[in-house]
Amino acid sequence: MRVVLAIGTRKGLWLARSEDRVRWELDGPHHAMQEVYAVAFDTRGPLRLLAGVSSPHFGPGVSLSDDLGVTWEESATPPIAFPVEDAALERVWQLQPAPASQPGVVWAGTQPSALFKSTDGGRSFEFVEGLWNHPHRPEWDAGFGGQAVHTIVPDPVDPDRVLVAMSTGGVYRTTDGGKSWEARNKGIKAYFFPDPWPEFGQCVHKVAQHPAAPSRFYAQNHHGVYRSDDGGDSWRSIASGLPTDFGFAMVVHPHDPDTIFTFPIESDGNRFPPEGRCRVYRSRDAGETWEALTTGLPDSFWTAVMRDAMCADDAEVPGVYFGSRSGEVYASPDEGETWHRVAAHLPDVMSVRAAVLPT
Repeated sequence: MRVVLAIGTRKGLWLARSEDRVRWELDGPHHAMQEVYAVAFDTRGPLRLLAGVSSPHFGPGVSLSDDLGVTWEESATPPIAFPVEDAALERVWQLQPAPASQPGVVWAGTQPSALFKSTDGGRSFEFVEGLWNHPHRPEWDAGFGGQAVHTIVPDPVDPDRVLVAMSTGGVYRTTDGGKSWEARNKGIKAYFFPDPWPEFGQCVHKVAQHPAAPSRFYAQNHHGVYRSDDGGDSWRSIASGLPTDFGFAMVVHPHDPDTIFTFPIESDGNRFPPEGRCRVYRSRDAGETWEALTTGLPDSFWTAVMRDAMCADDAEVPGVYFGSRSGEVYASPDEGETWHRVAAHLPDVMSVRAAVLPT
């Protein structure tokens, strides 16, 4: 089995390749000295790699590669641009190919908080006006990292249903293809507000869904870990059993909707794992109980794992991966039971995605 790992950092993109998910060969940097907050593999046809890049000289954009980084395609005109006078693209935070039933459709989430849709595989994007025109938008604030749509979850069956999450603003859902949007934050706490249970304004860090269970979502919040079993209409806490309810990452097992992975961080003020011990936590019962996965991970790890810097591949026995803000990347070939270091001393890792290559 061949696996490729795309590692987006604040100073470029690296690609790691492996035959066994234990030993890795590293290639890079691609897009040297450019921020790469978003990477995605489009596996619906011939494999395509998409990267949201931001150059200090040329600004932000999207690059495509159909040969795993040997060559890159960049549009002569910006593929993502705001058609309104009061906003300009600052960064691409998320690139999300739609399900296989929607060939060519790729979603992009940006800073400032907006959504764009491509129907040509990521070469060009159209502005989703419905979200931008939402009456809540003037009250969406910037999180610590900026005001951005950082999570996009297309429904695996219904192309008109899409869920997004942003910092800060919370979770929003459309059921009409993006024409209208409704806040879906009932049960998610915003402890920093006078009313800690607002309709919107939550700082949701990541939302994940399993295609076989489209009504179930998992969320990692700015303090809070939650599950929804009704398509996002309501949420309940599943943080009991974790050492802390703060973190950024949330990953669902590709074959089991009850198995999830997260990386707890001590607190908003102390953005490193509790006691500085690197631990991935796994639940096999949809968050009712949790176990720490430790084999091969260091005990001195004073750094954080960000929202898109953790992922899983879709192999029969899935691999799980994460990268840190101190430039270390780890891989597990066995659902988190054991871990092996892929790379060290890279720049600040912001995004990690994996693809199993055809043999």
